[in-house]
Amino acid sequence: MILHIAVRSDWQAAQGVGEYRPASLTSEGFIHCSTADQLAAVANAFFRDQRDLLILVIDESRLTSPLRWEPAVGDAPVGGLFPHIHGRLNLEAVIRSVELHPGPDGTFSLPSLL
Repeated sequence: MILHIAVRSDWQAAQGVGEYRPASLTSEGFIHCSTADQLAAVANAFFRDQRDLLILVIDESRLTSPLRWEPAVGDAPVGGLFPHIHGRLNLEAVIRSVELHPGPDGTFSLPSLL
């Protein structure tokens, strides 16, 4: 299981076209994902105070695009290898979505549903 933080409206738009293609796929060539251990640090580094976010729970065995585990680059809040999907995300690989809400101070913690 890998996780991706998505803006709700982007995920809803994907339902209409049958695939998910966030801006990072065009700008960086892949879709950023995280493990459960990495998720809160990533959310707090890049999404602090944002609302209308979802965590897409992805079954990597259902992906039709290549998945590569690659080192963090740039401003990554944690080290280690990150899962990156190199292509579109087929909707069948997403087994559920979970709401991601910041706390009163704008920071995130991993929802207990994961």
